[in-house]
Amino acid sequence: MKKNNGIKAIIFDFDGTIIDTETAWYKAFHAAYKKHEVDLPLEMYAGCIGTSLNKFNPYEYLITEMNLPINPDQFRDTVHKHHSLLMEWEEMRPGVLHYLNCAEKFGLRIGLASSSRREWVEMHLKNLGIYEFFKVIRTADDVKEVKPNPELYLQTLSALGVEAHEAVAIEDSPNGARAAEAAGIPCIVTPNPLTESLDFGRCLHRVSSLHELEFHRVIAGAAG
Repeated sequence: MKKNNGIKAIIFDFDGTIIDTETAWYKAFHAAYKKHEVDLPLEMYAGCIGTSLNKFNPYEYLITEMNLPINPDQFRDTVHKHHSLLMEWEEMRPGVLHYLNCAEKFGLRIGLASSSRREWVEMHLKNLGIYEFFKVIRTADDVKEVKPNPELYLQTLSALGVEAHEAVAIEDSPNGARAAEAAGIPCIVTPNPLTESLDFGRCLHRVSSLHELEFHRVIAGAAG
């Protein structure tokens, strides 16, 4: 194990960051809306990326706002089946496994902070074969408010036993990046195809994938 005198922990978001579930969700909802001759602009859908459905609920919008006679259970089932089909083609995002191995090699504590439910997150982590890397996992089941509220990150920091300046967050969405910033954690942004056009504000690094950013630069940059 190599010694690292600066950064002590790395905290991953899940959806869209470790594996791109987000693009598949948008495609599934967009197709479902199109069947009802309604467009779903990314600008509107972005309100629910990386956070709760309080700002924009794509399951209910056609019913509550457009007054369409839709069976909510059938609609949800259609979207979920389409999403599952699209996810059959998805793999772990480039560089994620390398970062997990490097973090372990350098003796960093590895955490995960996700606005999704624990069952969903743990299922995918186990399917990907990376569940054991994470010493701390905090999800929507653990907090009253998800991202952009910083509580998920604050809880993860506490459980990992590190201060905000001793950690680095990895995010793919503006809501996630805002949560990390609010918690005082330097953030690496790795947008996926769905979020690459969104405004992230300030961040430690912004790259298309973690393959573009050498791990030692993360430690040196955040520590500096």
